[in-house]
Amino acid sequence: MDAGSRQATVTDVDEADGMSASVASVSAPIPEPVPAPALASPPAPPAPASPPADLPNGPSETLYLHNLNEKVQADVMKATLTSLFKPYHPLQPVIAHRNARMKGQAFISFRDVETASRAMEDVAQFPLYGKPIIIHFAKTRSDVVVGREEGQAGLEKWQAERKEHKKATRNTNVWRLKQRAKHQAGATDEPSAAKKPRLQMPDEYLPPNSVLFVQNLPEGTTAEDLREVFEQYAGLQEIRTVPAKRDIAFVEFADEATSAVAKDALHNFKIDGETKMKVTFARK
Repeated sequence: MDAGSRQATVTDVDEADGMSASVASVSAPIPEPVPAPALASPPAPPAPASPPADLPNGPSETLYLHNLNEKVQADVMKATLTSLFKPYHPLQPVIAHRNARMKGQAFISFRDVETASRAMEDVAQFPLYGKPIIIHFAKTRSDVVVGREEGQAGLEKWQAERKEHKKATRNTNVWRLKQRAKHQAGATDEPSAAKKPRLQMPDEYLPPNSVLFVQNLPEGTTAEDLREVFEQYAGLQEIRTVPAKRDIAFVEFADEATSAVAKDALHNFKIDGETKMKVTFARK
C-alpha cells in the first residue's frame, strides 16, 4: 500500500498471552490553520470637554446651599437664612425657589470671594430646622455679581445666554424627564398642600421688629421690674405684660434699630440674678 495515499492501514499485533488483536491506525489529513480574525482597533477615547466659561474652577462670590428642610415654607426659609448670614453682608436677599426641582436649595451672593469663603466655613453644617446645611461654591455666577462686575449690558447678555441654554436643555433635563414620566403614569411624589406640615421659624431667627418678645421671666416679675432693665437703652416706648401668663412680656421700642441693640444686650440677662430671660424679636 502506498504510504503517500491517505487510506487507513491495519496491523496485526501478537499479544503475550497468545491472543491477537487488530488495532486500526488511521492517518487523517492535517487541517490547514485558520487565521485568527483581525481585531478592530478600539475607538479613541473622546477628548474631555472643556468646562463652560461660567463654571468657576474654585471659590466664587456665590454660595449654593442644599439639604434644607423642604417642609419649611420658602418665605420662612428665606427670612431665616437672611438672619443667619446677616453678619457677612450679602449683596442681595437669599434666593430660594418654591418649585419642586429646587426645593431644599438656596443661593446667596457676597461682595467678594473672601467673604463667601468665611461665611461657608462658619455656617456649613449648621443645624437648621433639624437638618445640617450643606454649602458649596455655586457653579454659576449670580445676576447681582455679573451686574456688579460687567454692568447692565453684560448682565443683559448673560441673562439672554442663560435663557437660550435653558431652552436648549429643557428636553434633556433628567429631572424634567423623570417628572414627566411620573405624571404620564398618573403618579407624583408631591404630597397635597393640605398634607404638608408647616414649621415655624425659630424665635432666634425671626426678622427684625420694633417689638421684643421676652420669655422665661421669673415668678413675680412686674412691668416696673422690666422697665428698670430696658430703660437703659434708647427708644423704649412701652412694656406690656400678659396677665394670664406671667413669665412673658412684650417690650416696644421706637424702631427696629433700637430694639435690636436692647435684644442683643439683654438676651440671657439674669433679671433676678439666677434666671436667664430669653429676648427675641416678636413675630409680625
